[in-house]
Amino acid sequence: MEALLSTTYFGPIQWYQKLYRAEHVQIEQWESFQKQTYRNRCLIATTNGIQALTFPIERGTSPLIKDIRISDHGNWRHLHWNALQSAYGESPFFPYYQDDIRPFFEKRWDYLLEFNEAIREKMCELIDIQPKVSYTEGYVSSPIIKDFRSAINPKHPEPDADFTPKPYYQVYQQKQGFLPNLSILDLLFNMGPESIFYL
Repeated sequence: MEALLSTTYFGPIQWYQKLYRAEHVQIEQWESFQKQTYRNRCLIATTNGIQALTFPIERGTSPLIKDIRISDHGNWRHLHWNALQSAYGESPFFPYYQDDIRPFFEKRWDYLLEFNEAIREKMCELIDIQPKVSYTEGYVSSPIIKDFRSAINPKHPEPDADFTPKPYYQVYQQKQGFLPNLSILDLLFNMGPESIFYL
């Protein structure tokens, strides 16, 4: 299977499943930025339930993903890292991976796509997957490959017969029940090296 994906910020497990299972993945860089999507947000489990972590962007002359710049407004890096420490500090593998993840909240990236791709590469390394990835050379309007750009969506996910969330250990499971399809960080911090078996 060949898959077409939008860029994501610590994307959901469903997104990484496509990345892992597809023979080849194209990441869309010519689409317009869309609000309230995984392009600049991720979902984590906290003691109070699901929390969305969203970073701000700058509105420039071009709405294309490849041109979207990250804003430094609101000290978001510090807030996101504190939220992750609070949510996953007691998880089995947070101490093991925190030094790999912390730099994403210390260094400044200029562009959303560049930032998200650095995250993807690090997550693939930590989970031990080697996807074949390229970037679209223009906007793909009628793909001949499987298009998941709008299907994988935090607000309005589309049906996906190939993805059935499998329960795994979560820190707040006794309080919240199992929370499916959260950020890949949830899987990594809770399951560590076994994460690959859930994709």
